[in-house]
Amino acid sequence: MNLKVSPVNRGNTPGLQALIHAWPSAVESLLGSHCGGRYKTLMLLHSELVHPEINGILGQAGHHSKVLISDGNYPASSKIGPEAELVSLNLSPGVVTCSQVLRALVTAIPLDAINTMGIPEDDPYAKHGPPPVWSEYEQIIGEAKLGLKLEPIQKWDFYDAVMSDDHVLTIQTADQALWANVLLTIGCRVS
Repeated sequence: MNLKVSPVNRGNTPGLQALIHAWPSAVESLLGSHCGGRYKTLMLLHSELVHPEINGILGQAGHHSKVLISDGNYPASSKIGPEAELVSLNLSPGVVTCSQVLRALVTAIPLDAINTMGIPEDDPYAKHGPPPVWSEYEQIIGEAKLGLKLEPIQKWDFYDAVMSDDHVLTIQTADQALWANVLLTIGCRVS
């Protein structure tokens, strides 16, 4: 609900006062019916993710929505979904990293898939095997007990997946690791 505060409406209207006073009991009533009556206060954030804009976008996303965590080399302003939001967390080179963002996101949203940008066979980096950052991702996925595998999508198909209507958010980092882009597909909350 958006309330416009003006000289006429500063929280002194009877309807607003009733809403403010009814809110705690309404929340307690809802929690009581869904949580066995154990909770007397509402704890808003249960995850490690505290960024307000990112939480707001994720709160509006649904099943199959896609979230890109982009590295410092990704063209975030041009390779983005038509309705996607861009949140730039690129403070300075290497701050923040894709792994840090992934670690926070896995505590906040259910996931169906985790994809990396696959390395084309003709790329000079391909002969080195999987990038070291992918091992970090696999460790985060394992610690979170997601039961998912990291799956590469070839570079140009990855761009297509990001530029789809399902893409809701790009979190741009300043990660300097090569091939660190990771695309998350949001799952269903079942519990």
